[in-house]
Amino acid sequence: MTKIKWIILVVVVIVAAILLPSFFFIVDQTEFAVVTRFGDIIDVVLEPGLNTKAPFIDVVEKFDKRIRTYDVPPERIYTKDKKTLLVDTYALWKIDDPENFVKKLKTIDLASTRIDDVVYSVVRNTFGKLNYDDIISEKRDEYLGNMSADAAYEMADYGIAIIEVRVLKTDLPDENRNAVFERMKSERNQEASLIRAEGERTAQEIRAGADKEVTILLADAEKTSDIIKGTGEASAVKIYAEAFGADEDFYEYQKTLEVYRETLDDAEYILGPQMEFLKDLIGGN
Repeated sequence: MTKIKWIILVVVVIVAAILLPSFFFIVDQTEFAVVTRFGDIIDVVLEPGLNTKAPFIDVVEKFDKRIRTYDVPPERIYTKDKKTLLVDTYALWKIDDPENFVKKLKTIDLASTRIDDVVYSVVRNTFGKLNYDDIISEKRDEYLGNMSADAAYEMADYGIAIIEVRVLKTDLPDENRNAVFERMKSERNQEASLIRAEGERTAQEIRAGADKEVTILLADAEKTSDIIKGTGEASAVKIYAEAFGADEDFYEYQKTLEVYRETLDDAEYILGPQMEFLKDLIGGN
């Protein structure tokens, strides 16, 4: 009997060792756990630790709670100004609501398919409202932020949080890259010509204004000069008149000397006493 008891005890221990793990499950700190029974969700475990379940009838599904990266394959996108772009994007996402995720999507593969559809749709709709120059402008980050918000809104009902949508690369297809570059070059040349023409017009206006101002300044200076000259000449005439009135003989003698200095310098003359003009020079009454 003792031997039989030992055999039974060993069997019980073995069976317990086999069955006992089916009563428990462990959730890691990086995981969520969803417990289902006959397809219905009966429990969602959000915190790490040891948990119990009904053996054989309860199914535990674990999902990583960390941020994931989904690389969206490059797709052709058409801009508002009818340019074709090859846009390579990716999305950062995580499971935010495990219960809703299991109800709506069930698996990571289905989630990836849905994210692919939503991100492509958001990028297509956003770029379709923009010109090519807007997409490569300084506002690029603003547009990407809007795309992230739109994608997050679309995926919220699936228990998924979209952290960010980013564009890795935006290229022109090989078949129309050269044509687009030439068109862009032509547009830039036209803009440069307009800028140069505007600059030349502005320069002409500045030069015309400067010439007008110079003319006005010269006229004012000439007017002032004439006034000063007139005043000086009037003062000189007054002084001469006063001097002539004070001593007529001296004034006449001085004026005669001035005439000698101006007319006889470097000149040859035949002088004679009959010349009234030279009476003061050669003496006489």
